[in-house]
Formats: sequence, C-alpha cells, structure tokens
Amino acid sequence: MPFLLKVFFRGSAGYWETRYAKGGTSGKGSYKQYAQFKSQVINSFVADNAVTSVIEYGCGDGNQLTLCKYPKYLGFDVSPTAINRCKEIFRGDTTKSFKLTGEYANETAELTLSLDVIYHLVEDNVFENYLRRLFDSSEKFVIIYSSDCGENPLVQKPHVRHRKFTGWIEKNLPAWKLIKHIPNACESSGPLSVDFFIYRANI
Repeated sequence: MPFLLKVFFRGSAGYWETRYAKGGTSGKGSYKQYAQFKSQVINSFVADNAVTSVIEYGCGDGNQLTLCKYPKYLGFDVSPTAINRCKEIFRGDTTKSFKLTGEYANETAELTLSLDVIYHLVEDNVFENYLRRLFDSSEKFVIIYSSDCGENPLVQKPHVRHRKFTGWIEKNLPAWKLIKHIPNACESSGPLSVDFFIYRANI
C-alpha cells in the first residue's frame, strides 16, 4: 500500500464500522448486476451440491444476502452496525443468524463464503487469520469472490490491497484444491478483476 495512503488509514475493522455507522453500504459489489451475478453463481452451487449449511465471513449490510438461498446461514462481520442492520432486515427468518467476528465460537458449515472481502484486508495478520478461519471452519467447500493479483496501483483507496491469495492458499493450506474459477460476468477481465474461486477439501 502506498505510504501516503497508509498514514491516514486506521485499520480495516475501524474503516468498515465507521463507514456503516455513517450510513454507508457494502459497496457496488453487493448491488445491482454484481449482486445478481454473485447470487446466481452461489445459488446454483448450493443447489447442485445439496449444501445444507453456510457461513459467510463479511456479511456486510445484508443486501447481497436478500438474493441468496441458503437452508441454514450464519453471517459474521467486524462491524456492530452491519450486524444490527442484518438482524433487522432478516428479523423473523429463523434460517439466518448473525454474529460479530469476535464472537466466533468454532462454528463450522459445509460451505464457507468470502465475498468482496479479501482485497479489503490490508493488514498481513488480519489477512492470514481470516483465510485460516475461512478454511478451517469449512467441512467441504469454500467460495471466494475476490481479485487475485499482488500488484497494486500506485494510487488507490486506503481500504484496498490486492493480493495473490491463491498462491498463499496453495502454500499454506495444501489440503484444499481449487476446483473452479469463474470470471466476472459484469466487467472486462483484467489483473484486478474480481472473480469466483471455488475450493474443495481433499478428502
């Protein structure tokens, strides 16, 4: 991350709580054609693989979730404001529950999700801890929607840091196999394109 941008950045968790508390959203990736594309891919995968339980790390403002169909869902986020917003949106829906990231209590699911999160994890330790929990808490599948490039523009937003996460997974989590890469249908392909990467446990 460029030094001048990093100086004014207070950390990924603080950034997102401040953003949601001021009425901000999860961003364009959770709305309109992007949300439709993501829900189509995930809903098809859940149905085709008879997935019964899902955990998402970074549920955000809940807008993406309104389009998704999960038999049982648990959403985590670092922002108390986002969690409260999701609880309000899905009040009365017994198939869904929400918790702060710090309240994680070793829950597992057949499928774990990371949608538009990894390239917002600017701190190395946060990035590594996040990926380990994402995979450790999955019983079978992991779906990641992210850029996969270690090159960052000289000038970019302070809450963004692109990483070659597939290389990190290959090196540090060899028990998992990348089984499918789905390019983004909403934008032209490029080094910073945000695509789907689907992993399966080597059993």
